[in-house]
Amino acid sequence: MKKYLLALLITFITIQPSFAITDDVYVKLNTLANVLDRIRTSYVKEVTQTEVIENAINGMLTALDPHSSYLNKEDFKGLQEQTRGEFGGLGIEVTMEKGVVKVVSPIEDTPAYEAGIEAGDLIIKIDDKDVQGLSLNDAVDIMRGKVGTDITIKVFRESEKRAFDITITRAIIKIRPVKTRLEADGIGYLRITSFNEHVEKEIKKQLKELIKKNDKKPLTGLVLDLRNNPGGLLNQAVATSNAFIEQGEIVSTKGRIKGQNSRYNAREGDLLNGAPIVVLINGGSASASEIVAGALQDHKRAVIMGSKSFGKGSVQTIIPLPGGSGMRLTTALYYTPSGRSIQGTGITPDIKIKRVKIEELDDVDFPTEAGLKGHIKVNDEKKDKKDKKKSEDKKKKDYTLERALGVVKALSIIQK
Repeated sequence: MKKYLLALLITFITIQPSFAITDDVYVKLNTLANVLDRIRTSYVKEVTQTEVIENAINGMLTALDPHSSYLNKEDFKGLQEQTRGEFGGLGIEVTMEKGVVKVVSPIEDTPAYEAGIEAGDLIIKIDDKDVQGLSLNDAVDIMRGKVGTDITIKVFRESEKRAFDITITRAIIKIRPVKTRLEADGIGYLRITSFNEHVEKEIKKQLKELIKKNDKKPLTGLVLDLRNNPGGLLNQAVATSNAFIEQGEIVSTKGRIKGQNSRYNAREGDLLNGAPIVVLINGGSASASEIVAGALQDHKRAVIMGSKSFGKGSVQTIIPLPGGSGMRLTTALYYTPSGRSIQGTGITPDIKIKRVKIEELDDVDFPTEAGLKGHIKVNDEKKDKKDKKKSEDKKKKDYTLERALGVVKALSIIQK
């Protein structure tokens, strides 16, 4: 059996012309064949050879970096669904850090987002099962499940120095990647929640709608909100940057093999005709989001505001494998137009804004009729609704966005 396994492994490797077979490789292959055979014959419970080999392949890839991994048929299919913008699950982008699952970002309008999951949360337990010792794929598989079922995850939040449980109901995740609204003074607000294959088309469509709402006048400026955007497709990040840059490099990628060295340049045409832009980022802005922020920053086309981004500057290639499975392999690093690699460092904002808690104070309490003993009470439904709306507006107050709108307005005044 050992000889058969060894012959099979050597045959597999020798069909790859670029793989040099050294004596050391033969020794390691022999060791691997011995381990597989010993597991088959001596492990405490019976396991299938397919399962063991798949785990070995996954271990080989995950040992390289946090983003390379083996994708079984189900995982490979799920990844394809995710890039199309519809998939099942909780709605979080995750990575592995120090043996636990770290939330890169919750995806807006998903069960995880609504339940209060935040970028940077460390998932330490999933339904009372310790995450320590699991691979990233294993953890993700456990979090997936039948739509409508509940899952309880224990998270540790560094900012609060505490661990607590959050129960989330699984759902079909339909990502609406682009959201817009017209703010005061003709300023547009454009939020990209993730870079799936619909982003380029949606940006053009939504900007046209904003101009219509602005009495068919050009926008005064734009706030591009990339906070908690975990990234996505490289070509959509390039298209988004290209929408606002007239010429020059957007991003370049460099890897070991020639085919991974690419340079993406802007084509002529700025959808805003030079109107000022402020880009919002935070620790949940990763990968494709950082490409956009880095390109607009290097071209001095936008002011970047918020907090430092996640720092994922690597490119993963999805490679189909026989039998319907696949692999995600890190094949290159990407660089901003000025030659910066943001791998592990992130994008530093031009204007840093710390997370703050905004509290709106009530007016000073003066004596009123309502304070007099025995005053006549009148039910006023309109007032009750108005007070309720005012209370809700307080909760929705976004200090960073308000700062960004102020900067856009100031830049537009200077530009005029």
